[in-house]
Amino acid sequence: MADVAAGGVVGAAFGEGFAILHDTVKHVAGQIIMFKSQLKRLESTLDGVAPTVREIKELSQALHFPEKETQSLIEQMEEGKELVLKCSKIKRWNWNYCVKAYSYSNKLSKLNRAIEKFCQVNLMVQNTRNGLETLTLVSQNTEIGLKTLTGVNQNTSIGLDTLAEVNHNTMIGLETLAEVNHNTRIGLEALAELNQNTTIGLETLADVNYTTRIGLETLAEVNHNTSIGLETLTEVNENKRTLNRLLKHVESQNLDMKTKYGTFSCAVPKLRDYIVGFDLHLKELKRELLKEEVSVLIVTALGGCGKTTLVKMLGWDEEIIGIYGGNIFFVNVSKTPNLKVIVQNLFSYNVDGCPEFQSDEDAINQLEQLLNQIGQPILLILDDVWPESESLIDKFKFNIPNYKIVVTSRKAFSRFKFRFKLNPLDHEDAMKLFCHSASMQDGSSYILEEDIEKIVRYSGGLPIALEVIGGSLCGQPVEVWQSKVMGWSEGHSIFDSDNEVLARLQKCLEFSADKIILKEYFMDLGSFPEDQRIPATALIDIWTELHEPSKNDVHAIANLHELNSRNLASLVMKRKDAEEVSYYYNEEFVTQHDLLRELAIQLSSQKPIIERTRLIVDIRENNLPDWWMKPQLINARLLSISTDELFSSSWCNIQAPEVEALILNFQTRNYTLPEFVKNMVKLKVIIVTNYGFFPVELSNFQLLSSLPNLKRIRLEKVSISSLCNTLVQLRSLKKISLFMCNIGQTFGNSTIQVSDSFPNLMEINIDYCNDLVELPAWLCEFLHLKKLNITNCHKLSELPEEVGKLVNLEELRLRSCTELSELPKSIRSLNKLRILDISDCLSIIKLPKHIGELHKLKELHMKECLRLRKQLPSSITDLKQLRLVVCDEERAKLWGPFEEFFSNLKVTVAKKDINLNWLSKS
Repeated sequence: MADVAAGGVVGAAFGEGFAILHDTVKHVAGQIIMFKSQLKRLESTLDGVAPTVREIKELSQALHFPEKETQSLIEQMEEGKELVLKCSKIKRWNWNYCVKAYSYSNKLSKLNRAIEKFCQVNLMVQNTRNGLETLTLVSQNTEIGLKTLTGVNQNTSIGLDTLAEVNHNTMIGLETLAEVNHNTRIGLEALAELNQNTTIGLETLADVNYTTRIGLETLAEVNHNTSIGLETLTEVNENKRTLNRLLKHVESQNLDMKTKYGTFSCAVPKLRDYIVGFDLHLKELKRELLKEEVSVLIVTALGGCGKTTLVKMLGWDEEIIGIYGGNIFFVNVSKTPNLKVIVQNLFSYNVDGCPEFQSDEDAINQLEQLLNQIGQPILLILDDVWPESESLIDKFKFNIPNYKIVVTSRKAFSRFKFRFKLNPLDHEDAMKLFCHSASMQDGSSYILEEDIEKIVRYSGGLPIALEVIGGSLCGQPVEVWQSKVMGWSEGHSIFDSDNEVLARLQKCLEFSADKIILKEYFMDLGSFPEDQRIPATALIDIWTELHEPSKNDVHAIANLHELNSRNLASLVMKRKDAEEVSYYYNEEFVTQHDLLRELAIQLSSQKPIIERTRLIVDIRENNLPDWWMKPQLINARLLSISTDELFSSSWCNIQAPEVEALILNFQTRNYTLPEFVKNMVKLKVIIVTNYGFFPVELSNFQLLSSLPNLKRIRLEKVSISSLCNTLVQLRSLKKISLFMCNIGQTFGNSTIQVSDSFPNLMEINIDYCNDLVELPAWLCEFLHLKKLNITNCHKLSELPEEVGKLVNLEELRLRSCTELSELPKSIRSLNKLRILDISDCLSIIKLPKHIGELHKLKELHMKECLRLRKQLPSSITDLKQLRLVVCDEERAKLWGPFEEFFSNLKVTVAKKDINLNWLSKS
């Protein structure tokens, strides 16, 4: 131990001496020019052995370093420190400068060699010796360990033998004990049986005595209770009279309070006895509400879908009550809300007494203080918020942690991020609700299940319709049921027999004065067949020309979104990539609940035929309505005629000079435009739609030449061979749309100057016309054309060079023309082009070299152009007005080198979207 301690001291001294010398050399090495080379060598040597010195210092506590091996080097390093300091003090002008310089230089070299020798030889020998000593010590310890292990093994063997003997004796003892227990148990069982018989005898005797005593006591108690009962009855009657007087007083006070403050309970109303089909909706609603980021949640649906029922269930849900406790407030807002009264109700629900508010602002400020005092968390349910009261929601928003608002409304307020749309009941739940409402469980087995199914389908899954219709049929004879079903089957409206449903749904159409035009838009939706998707552009054409002719399409589009947000129609959006400067809705469709369509037709049909501004006619086979057979003038501005597959196009003449929008829906294999069309001199829009599967020939197209005000034509699934071979002068025509039409042969065989027939044409839309292989050159002669949209024409392989003549063109869309291999060079001449869309053009390899000459270009759509992999042309940097590029990830990389040239460019990577919403509904 003494040697180890000594070694530790030596090691520490060695390390300390080395560190002092090392620091001294580093400090003066760069300052002394005369000894610079010697000091640098010495510094290098010290740097090299520094790790070894640190090892010596760390291991000196465990390894023995003899003093004689390191003491001389320690002394040399101390002398070396003094030597280095002397070197730093020598002056060139001293008389003995050369002698000292020579002497000091030799001593520095000698010190360097001594340190190198110690590290190379002495330490190596010392490390070898230490290794051998360590090995010897390990061997000794190993021998001791083996001897100890042998002793342990011997003791273990003895222990195991002893344990085996103990186990044997224990087993014998256990067998003996088991035999004793068995004999003892037999004796105890015999004794227990004897005790039991004795106990039973004693208990029987006691029961007889007890029963006799109880009988006597009961008789006395009955007599006593009879006397008390008579006295109590007298007292109850007196209390009842007093309670009635008190209740009348309380009701009088409540009436005064309600008159002053309104209904003051903000508790969640009780639920109805029977609710079906809402469990899944409740689960989804709770999941949305409990998200941390949700502060305002809008529950939206058509009137009568059960929004209020759903939020009542939310308020009574055990999980929600467990979170919010008594801090759940339910407020019915209604059509004309009074903010101060609402706040007063909230106050009266939580505190004694209610303050008078000076203003709405004062009421909201005091409410915020109240909610802060109540504590967290808080749930406020605002039920039945009308579209005109949207700003009311903001007034109840406070910066309070764990404070949430749930709003029910017929309108999906779009500026609130989190919305929950409640859909009508599915068929199974609708059947359950109807059968309950009609009391079918009381034994109405005489009603055919087929009739029940039809009624439920006509109700469209709306809870209000199911309840009202079910209630009206409850207890009715089977003939009443059958009559109702037959009436609906023959085309009669559900509202003809159920005015309550009509009245409830009409509330959905109560608009403010500045939104009353929406009712007209809504009623126009009834012009299209049931269960069919309505092209958004068809509605936009009709609405713009009928209701807002002085404005462009953007106003009609805004109102379409308004109807969608109010759940009066559903806008099916196909495109997912946003556009900044265009209003492209060619791929969007509108759907509508069947009952809403019925409502639109019902409202349009309330006046006599001659007075209606909107006339909707549904012809089955060749059965024209009675009024059609009588000569009379029709004053409708919109005329919709739908025919089935058995109609023979045998039209009777009618006079409809006021018609501005004509909608023709048919399913026959051939269709002839009716002769009376030529007399519709005010006609602005014609929509012709074939709801059959294949395109059919449209005849009498030349009749349109007599219509001086016709501005928009939309044709779907028709062949129009006469369009380009018959002189049809349409000088007012501005827009023509062809969807899924056969036009390839028509365009290729044109024999007339088509541009002369449509001199003011500004927009052409060609979509899903699969026989279009080559765009005819004459199509580029419409010099006023602003929009050319040729989309989903998969066989179109090239565009004519004459495209460059369309100098007024602002939009060019070639979306999903998969065979199109390149854009013509003449595209550089389209100086007014703002939008270019070549998305999903799989065969395009490169962009035109001079695309940079499109100086007005703002949007470029090029997603999924899979073969476009080459570097973009350098002229791309000249597109100074380019603001938006929509592409996929691979095409986005092509824009990387050019981003520095654009200060306001946004390159957006569009998500892949596989969508078949464009397909017709069968």
